[in-house]
Amino acid sequence: MRLLVLGGTVFLGRAVARLAQAGGHDVTCLARGSSGDAVPGVRFVTGDRDRPDGLSAIDGETFDAVVDVTVRPSHARHAAAALAGRVGHYSFVSTCNVYPDDATPGQRADTAKLHDPAPPEVDNPRDDQMDMYGPCKVACENAIRDGIGGDRVLLCRAGLIVGPEDRSDRFPYWVARMRRGGEVLAPGAPDESVQFVDVDDLAEWLLLAASTGLAGAYDGMGLPMPRERFLTEMRDALAPPGTTLTWVDQDFLVEHDVRPWSGERALPLWLPLPEYGGFLTRDTARTVEAGLPARPIAETALRTAHWMDTAPQDVKPGGLSAEDEAFVLREWHARSV
Repeated sequence: MRLLVLGGTVFLGRAVARLAQAGGHDVTCLARGSSGDAVPGVRFVTGDRDRPDGLSAIDGETFDAVVDVTVRPSHARHAAAALAGRVGHYSFVSTCNVYPDDATPGQRADTAKLHDPAPPEVDNPRDDQMDMYGPCKVACENAIRDGIGGDRVLLCRAGLIVGPEDRSDRFPYWVARMRRGGEVLAPGAPDESVQFVDVDDLAEWLLLAASTGLAGAYDGMGLPMPRERFLTEMRDALAPPGTTLTWVDQDFLVEHDVRPWSGERALPLWLPLPEYGGFLTRDTARTVEAGLPARPIAETALRTAHWMDTAPQDVKPGGLSAEDEAFVLREWHARSV
């Protein structure tokens, strides 16, 4: 294929470009070049998508497939206008934040209710309007589907993407924590679900979708799994002998100001129930049936650990500190006596 990646200099975009090049495809990445470096050997074209003519450097060129990760509706509108009639297949990487209902388990991409699209005056939710992130992605979906044609567009509503080059503190927190060993605070209950996708698995699936012409809305994440399986397999892959898991229920965590998901004093991949009972329990059987692979957790963990060792400057600190974790565990054991 002749593939255009709009972006391609960070995380998922880089993974798509890297795997496509390794697979023998002709890859062009178009970006400003300010967020990261292009994959070595891949054709890189400079373009500022904040400008209506931001894709002018590839005027007249045709592509078998496009992969686009933008969050800005103006970018999506400009791309659809510039590329309509010149692309065979268009994969837009959206987000599961397009769904307003985070509480209901087992929702499906083809039937779940969506947010209303963001109004025209809201175009960059990364600034100070993160509550508009999902609505902006809905507006992007609409622009691309309407401009390119729904039978040629894959809407990949990604969940938590993990693996090498993940600059969040979510999956990397658990990699670092398991490597430290000892008594590990495990949040919530063992049978509560987590759900994510390895960045290379998602990139591989996007390339498969482009080659087969897969269209429609799919959640780009693996099947849900019990948190106990996730943490146990992480421990077995990374932790020193004798590392144990101590399960602490969510009410106790909330009482002790342990926070969910990401950031200071947080335990990543934990969200309180029932408010977020649907966020990590989406029904992704259709996506798996459409070819999304799922490598072992241990492989993702070891690859992420290697990247963290080789690029420590890119690893974002966050999560519950060792001191805070030890304090909460002491309080938990004292209460249990």
